[in-house]
Amino acid sequence: MKIEIFSDVVCPWCYIGKKRLDMVLSSSVGEGVDVRWRPYQLYPRMPVEGLDRAAFLEASYGDRADRSKIPERIRIEAEDVGLDLDFGAIEKMPNTLQAHRLLSYAESTGTQHELAEVLFEYYFCEGKDVGDVEVLVDAGESVGMDASRVRTYLRSEADVESLREQFARATELGVSGVPYYLLAGRFGIPGAQTPDVIGQFIERAKERL
Repeated sequence: MKIEIFSDVVCPWCYIGKKRLDMVLSSSVGEGVDVRWRPYQLYPRMPVEGLDRAAFLEASYGDRADRSKIPERIRIEAEDVGLDLDFGAIEKMPNTLQAHRLLSYAESTGTQHELAEVLFEYYFCEGKDVGDVEVLVDAGESVGMDASRVRTYLRSEADVESLREQFARATELGVSGVPYYLLAGRFGIPGAQTPDVIGQFIERAKERL
């Protein structure tokens, strides 16, 4: 059974959701499950070069903005799945189009799921700019992708229109927030649900199929 995960690499709940899904996939419930990552942009109008995160937060929340502060609920839920997030290390709010291109490209090499983990870790734990081509080349290489091919691909316009069609598909499916899990193209799960809930959905979907 295929599970499509609609996600953005700058979404902390998507990272938490991945960790929870991984718990399910490592159990017997995960047998026969094929995971694919699908693109969604939380900030589709973000400039190509991204924005300074401190300035972005100040424009959004005013003087009370603190780029190092992790919202309490996110901190608690992240720690519960073993994540040590470092929002203070994040200096850039990137445009995530290139990261989504790389994830889409990685589908053909079977490394999507590993790459998603790397991109989340780069951004939320190490503060790396996941909109930067060389950072993305490094991420791809870390999961076994050919660095030269990744660099050439990202510096081209290959598959950009195809990716925009995938963004449009998310809208057509009614995805208005992420993470969003689509099971077998038929059953949707919104939000970073607990492992128990995800597992129950997968089992029920398998039964109905």
